[in-house]
Amino acid sequence: MALPNISDDDLKKLLEDVRSIAVVGISADPGKPSNRVASYLKQHGYHIIPVNPAAEEILDEKCYPDLKSITEPIDVVDVFRRPEFLPPIADEAVAVGAKVLWMQEGIRNEEAARTAEDAGLTVIQDACMLKEHSRLIGK
Repeated sequence: MALPNISDDDLKKLLEDVRSIAVVGISADPGKPSNRVASYLKQHGYHIIPVNPAAEEILDEKCYPDLKSITEPIDVVDVFRRPEFLPPIADEAVAVGAKVLWMQEGIRNEEAARTAEDAGLTVIQDACMLKEHSRLIGK
């Protein structure tokens, strides 16, 4: 199923071009969707940067308490947090120079989307990165 604000061709190109994905709200529990999605993305060659203040390391990667603590470039901020937490995350995504703000399935926040879009980021809402990658690129 195509997403409403981006063509499949553009989404496929985005998924092929990005390398680093900061996963905000990732869980250390392998049974949780955030961990499964990040694990899948890592297995498909993306550099995963876990963001969870309660963990030191997830998926054998150093964990950061927030986006502004990350010292390397971030292409995508992939968010697994409730919608009410999105506005400050969008502000941080803009501040760190991310290219994409991706809100996972079931997550939408128009204020956060507007903040990110106004700063030039591509915004994806209510879509699973694993499902979209699998649908458009899948290996």
